[in-house]
Amino acid sequence: MLTISEFGRRAGLSLKALRLYDVSGLLAPAEVDPANGYRRYDEEQLERARRISVLRQLDMPLATITEVLAGSDEAAMIRLDRWWAAEEATTAARRATFQYLRDRLARSGTPGLTPRPVHTRDVPATKIASIRADTDQQQLIGVIVTCTDEILTYLRAAGASATVGSWVIYHGAVTPEAEATVEVCVPFDGLVDPSGRIGIRVEPAHREAYCTITMDECVYPRIMLAYDLVYDHTRAHGLPEAGPPREVYLPDCHLLPRDQPAVDIALPVLALPVHALPVHEGTF
Repeated sequence: MLTISEFGRRAGLSLKALRLYDVSGLLAPAEVDPANGYRRYDEEQLERARRISVLRQLDMPLATITEVLAGSDEAAMIRLDRWWAAEEATTAARRATFQYLRDRLARSGTPGLTPRPVHTRDVPATKIASIRADTDQQQLIGVIVTCTDEILTYLRAAGASATVGSWVIYHGAVTPEAEATVEVCVPFDGLVDPSGRIGIRVEPAHREAYCTITMDECVYPRIMLAYDLVYDHTRAHGLPEAGPPREVYLPDCHLLPRDQPAVDIALPVLALPVHALPVHEGTF
């Protein structure tokens, strides 16, 4: 058995951190002396402690560390890879946002989004697997990446096959200051039951107005200009909204060249009146 000081030295953790991990349930001591409250740790706990130390150096939240270390090493590796992919996506998005703002400052007066048409299309009823999560703007990309990977992994394990594309439905306004609920949706073929936070449902058939943007244009706040185009179009043509807005992603859009069409900004609307613009039919 090791004292808390010796255990902390060998694990690379401070006494303050060890006390925090004890309170949070992440790393409880092997025994606590009832007389004086001294904590003692087993040498076999060193590996877990060192893993916690490494994960904290990566700035992984305690709640995520708990998930990573909860199961087998194989499960931990999957969860670690999923978290790291989300972190890299978030970093890339922040870098792109910085570059967008810098370009806007350098080219004051230029449009932030080149003009483009807004089309309409009919979307058939679609069976989807989805996860709802609350997030703010800073964590949004990571949430999308993590949830999409979780759904795809589950579908593969269940013997189902994801079909073309995926989308995210915004059930509230996601901002840098406030969280809202988003729903990450993956269409699929096959028979799959709900599991944990993954729900199975049918997205109703609907008509939607949309415009297409590139991955470069998908950066916040630039992406909001695309939403403005769609909302301005629906108002100008008297099209009542019929559901929350969504971003529809082409398959492997993150692998496409940054200046190529990759994402549709879409808004469900009621059926177009006869005098409206021609309908561009399409599916995902």
